[in-house]
Amino acid sequence: MAAHDTAHQPNAQGVIHYQPEEHGTWQRLITRQQAALSGKGCDEYQAGLARLALPTDHIPQLAEINRVLQGCTGWSVAAVPALISFDRFFALLANRQFPVATFIRRRDQLDYLQEPDIFHEVFGHCAMLTNPEFAHFTHLYGQLGLRASKEERVLLARLYWFTVEFGLINTADGLKIYGGGILSSIGETAYALSGAPQLQPFDLLEVLRTPYRIDIMQPIYFVLPNFTSLYQLSEAQIMAALAQAQRLGLHPPRFAPAPDQQAS
Repeated sequence: MAAHDTAHQPNAQGVIHYQPEEHGTWQRLITRQQAALSGKGCDEYQAGLARLALPTDHIPQLAEINRVLQGCTGWSVAAVPALISFDRFFALLANRQFPVATFIRRRDQLDYLQEPDIFHEVFGHCAMLTNPEFAHFTHLYGQLGLRASKEERVLLARLYWFTVEFGLINTADGLKIYGGGILSSIGETAYALSGAPQLQPFDLLEVLRTPYRIDIMQPIYFVLPNFTSLYQLSEAQIMAALAQAQRLGLHPPRFAPAPDQQAS
C-alpha cells in the first residue's frame, strides 16, 4: 500500500484517530530528530518549536497546532492527503493555511519518504510559521502562485524548494537550518552543515534558475543573511525576477538526471 493511501480523515469533531504503531513511529522520529538538531536549527525555529510544545509520545491533533499558529501569526493548518494539486496548494497558502498530510510514514521509511507526511509537515514546517516574517513570505508566495501561469509556477517551485524546504541562514552563532525538508530529515540535517554541499548567498534570480532533484541530498543550498530579506521581497521583485529567469533559462544541473524524471 502506498503511503498516501493511509491518510486519515478527521471525524465530525475534527479528531484524527491513529493506531498505537503510528504513535510509536512519531515518538521515534521526533526523539531522534530533536537530538540530531541540537545546535543546528535557527533560533526562530527553536522558539516556534517551544511554542508548539509538540508531544513526543503521540501524534498531535491539528487543532492543537492551530491554537498556537493562530495566536502567533493568524495561520492554521488544513488536513490533506499526501499529494494535492498546485491550485489547492497555492489557494491554501494564500488563505494562510498550511497543508498537513494526515498520514505518518511506515517504520521502513523512517530515514526517507518522498511524499510529505505529518511528521515532515508539523515538525519540519509549522514551527517556522509562528515567525511573523517567515509567515508573511509564505503567504505572499501563496498569493503569487495562485495567480501565476503554469510556466511561472515551475520557477516559483524552485523558490519554495530553496527557502521553505531547504533553506539555511547565517546567524551570529554561525550557519543554521530553517528549511523544513532539512529539519525533518535525519540524513539531510547532518549533511547540510557538513561542508560537503556548495553554499551560495541567497539571490532570487539564481534561485529561480537553479534546478533541483527531490530524491537526492541537495548539492547546493542558498543561505539567507536574515529573515528580513525574505520579508522584504515584494510581489513586483519576484515577478520581475521570474520574467528575467525565463529569458535567461536554467543553469546546468549539478547532478545526474533521475532515471524517471527531468530536472525541476
